[in-house]
This record gives sequence, C-alpha cells and structure tokens, in this order.
Amino acid sequence: MASSGSALLLRILCLCSVLPLALPARPTNVTIGALFTFDSVIGSSARAAIDLAVADVNRDAAVLNGTHLTVFAQDTKCSGFVGTIQALQLMEKEVVAVVGPQSSGIAHVVSHVVNELHVPLLSFAATDPALASAQYPYFVRAIRGDDSSQMAAVADIATYYGWREVTAIYVDNDYGRGGVDALGDALEARRGKVSFKAPLPPDADAAAVVDLLVQVSMMESRVCVVHVNPDSGLAVFAAARSLGMMASGYVWIATDWLAAAVDSKRPADHRMMSLIQGVVTLRQYTPDSGAKRSLKSRFAAGQLNRSAAVNAYGLSAYDAVWMAARAIDEFLDDGGNITFSADPRLQQEVNGSSTLRLDSLRVFDQGELLLQKVMLANFTGVTGNVRFSAGGKSLVDPAYEVLNVGGTGVRRVGYWSNHSRLSVAAPAPTPTTRNNRSIDQQRLYSVVWPGETTSPPRGWVFPNNGRLLRIGVPYRTTYKQFVSKDSSPDGVSGYCIDVFKAAVALLPYPVPFSFILFGDGVKNPSYGDLVNKVADNYFDAAVGDVSIVTNRTRVVDFTQPYVESGLVILSPVKQKSSNAWAFLKPFTLGMWAVTGAFFLFVGSVIWVLEHRFNPEFRGSPRQQLVTIFYFGFSTMFFAHRENTVSSLGRFVLLIWLFVVLIINSSYTASLTSILTVQQLSTGIQGLDGLLASADPIGYQVGSFAKSYMMQELNVPESRLRELNIDQYATSLRLGPHNGGVAAIVDELPYVDLFLSTNCQFKTVGQEFTKSGWGFAFQRDSPLAVDLSTAILTLSENGDLQRIHDKWLSPGQCASSTGTNVAVDRLNLSSFWGLFLISGIACFIALLVFFTRILCQYGKYNQGVDEVTDEESPVRRPERIRSIRDLMAFVDMKEEEVKRAIRRKPSDDRRDRSIASSGGASSLSPSTV
Repeated sequence: MASSGSALLLRILCLCSVLPLALPARPTNVTIGALFTFDSVIGSSARAAIDLAVADVNRDAAVLNGTHLTVFAQDTKCSGFVGTIQALQLMEKEVVAVVGPQSSGIAHVVSHVVNELHVPLLSFAATDPALASAQYPYFVRAIRGDDSSQMAAVADIATYYGWREVTAIYVDNDYGRGGVDALGDALEARRGKVSFKAPLPPDADAAAVVDLLVQVSMMESRVCVVHVNPDSGLAVFAAARSLGMMASGYVWIATDWLAAAVDSKRPADHRMMSLIQGVVTLRQYTPDSGAKRSLKSRFAAGQLNRSAAVNAYGLSAYDAVWMAARAIDEFLDDGGNITFSADPRLQQEVNGSSTLRLDSLRVFDQGELLLQKVMLANFTGVTGNVRFSAGGKSLVDPAYEVLNVGGTGVRRVGYWSNHSRLSVAAPAPTPTTRNNRSIDQQRLYSVVWPGETTSPPRGWVFPNNGRLLRIGVPYRTTYKQFVSKDSSPDGVSGYCIDVFKAAVALLPYPVPFSFILFGDGVKNPSYGDLVNKVADNYFDAAVGDVSIVTNRTRVVDFTQPYVESGLVILSPVKQKSSNAWAFLKPFTLGMWAVTGAFFLFVGSVIWVLEHRFNPEFRGSPRQQLVTIFYFGFSTMFFAHRENTVSSLGRFVLLIWLFVVLIINSSYTASLTSILTVQQLSTGIQGLDGLLASADPIGYQVGSFAKSYMMQELNVPESRLRELNIDQYATSLRLGPHNGGVAAIVDELPYVDLFLSTNCQFKTVGQEFTKSGWGFAFQRDSPLAVDLSTAILTLSENGDLQRIHDKWLSPGQCASSTGTNVAVDRLNLSSFWGLFLISGIACFIALLVFFTRILCQYGKYNQGVDEVTDEESPVRRPERIRSIRDLMAFVDMKEEEVKRAIRRKPSDDRRDRSIASSGGASSLSPSTV
C-alpha cells in the first residue's frame, strides 16, 4: 500500500512539472497601435479616452491576467499619405491590433496594409459603408452604426416633414461620397432624391465654401444635408450665415459630426452656437450609465484645457481598446502564442538601395485567430451592449439622438433606431423584433427652425435664377372654350387656363411662369407628345385639357383632377315610330296571359270567400258569374264597387291590390319609354356592340382614345378614323356604309359640349374609362402637390364651378344628353314572385274557409240519426250524404247556418221532453 501511494504522488509531481512546458507562458507585455489625428475634434477626444482605457485595462486584474497592455499612437495629420506612412511605422513595432483610424479615406488605405500583415483594425470613427465589404477582411467597425444607418435616419426626418428633395453638401473624399451615396439610396427607398450635390474640396478655403453655397442658394431645394468633417464643417455655416441662408425657409440637417464638435466644448462656444441656430443634427445614442458618467468626469479632470469634453467618438474609442484587450485575453487563455514572421514577398522586393525598410514589416501569425476573438465580443461598455451582428463586422442596434440647436445648447427632440425609427422614446436596450412603423406612426417633438420659427419650412422655393416656368399649352383648333390662343397678355385663354391661374393665386408664394403654345394651329396637337416634352425637360409643366392616363403618369406627375372625364361612345339616333297596338308592347304574351288568368282566379276566390257573407255576391247564377268577371278585372283600376266583408276576403284582396299596384306602375313606365324612346340608327348599344361590329370608329385628333382602343380593346387600326370635332356630325350622318363612321369614341367633356348643340346624337352605354384632366409637371415637382391642394380648395369654395359655367354653359340640347338604350319588354320572370305570393294567399284563405265549412257542416248534421231512430220503431239503414247536400249547405247564408246550428240542440231537447211525457200518460191507472 505504501509503495502504491508513493507511485501516485510521483505521477502527480511529474504532471505538474510537464504542464508549464505544454502551455506557453503568457507574455509580460502586449502592444497595440492607435492611429488618428491628434489635434482634431475626434482625435483629441479619442486620445484621452484611449489612454484612460489602457490604464483601466492594466488596472483590472480580471483582464489579461498580469500581461501589460501598451499602446503606440501615431498622428495621421488628416492626410492619407501621412496616415499610410504612420501605419507602416506602427507595424514595425509588431502591434497585434490597431485602434483607428478616424478617417474613412485613411481606413481604405491602411486596410490594405493590415490585410497583408494580418493585424485587426478596430476603427472607432470610419463610417464609410464601403469599408464593410469583403475586400477588407481585417477591418472591424468599433462604432455603433455606419453612414448607411445614419443616412436612413436623415431620410426618415426628411420624409417625416414631407420633404422629397434635399441638397447634399459634403466633403469630396471617401467619407463624404460614401455618405451621400447612402443618403441617395435611403431617400430613393422613400420616394425622395438628392436633387443637387455640392462637393466641397477637403482643403477648401472660405472663398470656395461661399462659391459653393451660392450655387446651393440657386437651387429649388431648401433642405440642406451637411456631411463634412467636424474640424472644417463650421466654415459651411459661417458662409451660410453671411449669405443669409440661415434665415426662415431653410432647413439644415447635419450628420453626427456637428454633435461631436458641440459635445467637445464645455461650456458651449457662444460663437459656434450662434452659427448653427435652428440646425437639426444627430448624435450616436449611448444609454446613460455609471461607467459613462465616471469616464466623462475622469476625462474632464485629466484635461489641461478644462473646456474639453469627451464626445461619442471618444466613447467608442474607449470601448475599442477594451474590445481589443478582451480578445487578446481570450486568445492567450486558449493557449495562443504571439509570433511574427517575415513576408517573403517583401523580402524579394527590397532593393539594397532602398531606405524604406519594408523588410522590417512582420506578419502577425495568429492575426486571423485574434480577429475571430474580436468578432466574438459581447460585453457592456460605456456605449452600451458591445456585440457584433451575426456574420457582420458592425455593432448591433445602431441608434441616434435627434438634436435641435437652439440658444446656448442643444435640445433632444427624439430618437432614431433601425427598430423603432423616429420616436420620442429611447430605444430599447435589447430590442427583439424590428418595428417598421409607417411615417404616420413616427413622432418627434417640435423643432425650432432657422429664423426662430416652429412651423416646418416648405423645404423648396423657385430657383433664384430669374427663369420663368415654361408652361406648355396645347394649340387647339376646335372647341376653344377649353384652351385657345388669343390676344391677351398671356397669349392664351380658356377654361383650363382660368383654373390654373385661380389655383396659382391660392399658393402662398409667387410662381413666375410663361405660356408657350404647342402645336401648328392647323389641327389639334398630340397630347402624348406634349406630356413627353414635360418629361424631357423641354417644358416645366403642361396646362390644358390633358387626360390623366396610365402611360403618362409613368413619366410625369399630375395634379388633382379638376374635371372628371372618361371615354364614351357617341352614336346617331332616330325617333322610333309608334303604332295603334303599341299599348300591348310593355308586356310579353306570357305576361298578358298570366295576368288575365290571375284576375279571374282572384275574382273567383273572392266570390267563394264572400258568397255566404255578402249579399252583393249572391243572386242568380248569371248575376254571380258577372260579379266574378267584373270584380276581378275592376281591381286593375281599383274600381270594384263590391265591398268585402269577410276577413279572409279582405286578406286576399289586400295582397292582390298590392300586386296590381306594382303591375300598373311597371306597365305605365314601360309604355312611356316605348312611346318616347329614340332608337339607335346603327344598333350599337354599348361597348360590347361596338367591339363586336366591324364598322369604322372615329376618334378626336390628338386624343389618347386611339392608343387605348388599340392596346386595351384590341381594335384594329384599320377600323379607326381620325376626325376633328367639326367633322363629327357629318361622319355620323353618313354612317359606316357611306364613308362615315358607326360611332365616335371621345372624352366626356368634349362629347357634352358637342351634344349641347347637336340634338340628333346621343351617348350609348356607360363610360368605359374613369379618368380626369390635370396639370402635368416633371417628376417629383413640389408644385404638383401644392396645386392639387389649391384645386381642392377651388372645388370646395365653388370657384371651380363658376369658372365652368363661364366657359362651358349648357346649350339648347343640354337636357337631351345622356344614355339611351332600347327598352326591354316586361316578362313573367320579373313578376313571378308577386304572383306566387298572391297564389299562396288565395290557397291559405280557401284552406281556412273550407276547413271552417266542414266543421260547421258536421255540427249542422249532429243528432239527426238519433232523433230519427226514436221516432221510427223500425231502424233505417245509415244514409250517405251526397255532394248536393254539401253544396246546398255551402250555398246557405252564414246567418241561416248559425241559426240552424243553434236551433237544432233546443229542438232535440224539446222533442225528447214531449216523448217522455207521452209515454207516462199511456201508463195511467185508468188504462191499466
């Protein structure tokens, strides 16, 4: 036993001595790099934050476990070239990770370097969305959100206030161009656009900024999105203020660079704040926490300049250091060993005469493993939950505060996140589902805009370039009431022109315009070509009798319709001749036969029900037969003189009179239509008949009716005839067989005007399209929206109708316009339900009547046999009552029957009493 225990102890001691040899010893020092511009707004905050983070890491025994973290910082001096050199010098120090850079442009260049040397690059400020591509596998964005999410917030703000166009002012480098591209994509997804791009050179002086803003001031859009560097961005607002562009009517939205510049100064710089009054900006959202407050207080205490403060980029830099430290700690815990090796490609390229010392650069052998540890980060930092999205290299749940600059500070008016979008409630710490709320459900607090106004600016004006709006007007040669050339100062007049002028007069801003005639004045122009001129920017708008149809709405924007329209069919008609037997035509033969039969049937039913009660329904057979015929047919005119006294008779008569009322009304209406209807000369009664025939069809010159019939109705072009309106009457009179047309397809307003003076024509069928006339503008023109509101106002206050009555007053045939079709004869299928109801009522009444008769008949004959048996000593055989007896009973008056039934029991009792007394006297003593 003692020997076995000694052996076990020996094995344990051997194992303990081998373990230190199996696991590599943790290094005493690990070096990381930092790459940023020291004296910049972002860099000055990041430098102090990085130093504090390194000190906190080395102070925390739970991280790195005794390994000291060292950081080497290099100044990129806001230069891509200098940044590249500094990055190479940093790599010579064999760093295992780099925190930075702050510039997207430098990040693009340095990413190529770290890709070759396998060093993770943790950027706390490079927000260009292109950096997330697979081209840069070692680039990690250590900031919450990139410019794609930030520009989505900007686009939501613009959409929230109804601005569809914005002007982008941006620094012309990778950072600025990437941000504006993301803004354009975000606006396009919300049916908006960047109407003007104003690129600012990175080293632009004040004069260049002023020149650029002068171009911006000449654009329509007054919504300016500024995406520049925080160090030079204030120059944009200084120039805007000098040009009067910080006044009422303008909207200025700055990305998060402005919030970083404001947050870096405590207290606020009054001169800076005076330049940005009314500006809306974004700030990366970081939830409040004790660690965040502690870092801010330590940052302020450690600064020589007590007015400096940490901004959101500094907070991200602090967490980036902790992200690198935790990844290194996990890497070392897993037995990772930090080694570097020379790159053979660099060794081969080195020339003996070169002084670049590229051979000193070393590849981090375990760089890919460390990168994987970085991507597994999951901890709570000063910016909140630090965790990467699945399969991505950006932190989850990007969110921003929406700030409004006013007075000596900023005021939060809401939040934006990719889950809740615009909201006045702070984003949830751990959102589980995406809430894509519509713009109507989003909300912000009120904003004080430039010019100290709380009313949201319109966001656009007419360009300040002295050019009038070019309004294309169709040069009509017929029906000039709608639009025509005249000698007025405008050169045109008509109903459409007056509506446009009245709508423009309601706008809260002046609209300079000039009318330009479109057409040769010989025939009406093509309205499709006019609309295409607007789409091609030859005209700014088209005003006239322009129909809103599908293919036109694809290329231009229309206002609210100011005239209802639609295609109708115009056809000649003739008065239908009448004859002596026209009164028989409302009903078919079957309807006449059934109606006559029911008059006789109901008369007979009423006679049966009234015969016993009503003396007016009694008499000789001849008189009763006449009563049946007369009463039945006289109900047609409600002229029956016999009164009904029985309840069943009244019930049947009430139902029948209702049926007669319906039949009379229908007959009268049908006969009136037959005697007054106009018959179509061609027999075409609607669209189906028009398509079924092979006759030629006319349409107005320049109308969309031709393309509609060919494309939508598949009418061959050979059937179509182009006509001027003054040719309508002649072509319709000639007809399809004499060189004319069978019908004309045109828009309702033209047809109404034509029919007001041409009574011998009518519209047939129904409108087979529903559209209207509107004013056409270029796509996304704000005028289309504002004029739509003005047109609705004209309609509500009655001005639109007054303009209509001025130009389009009805003519002598106005009352005859409308749809006329052949009148159908009334048949039994339309009334069988009424006849069925009346027949059922008669059947029920007869059933009740005869049931009652049978009951009375039984009572009437009760006891007869018994009386007969007592009177006769010989029993007679049972007598079968005949139908004649029953009929005789039915023919009796009701009073007689009731009297007989009441008398019979009393007679029977009296007879029995007499019989009883007679028997007693026969047995008297004398007889015995």
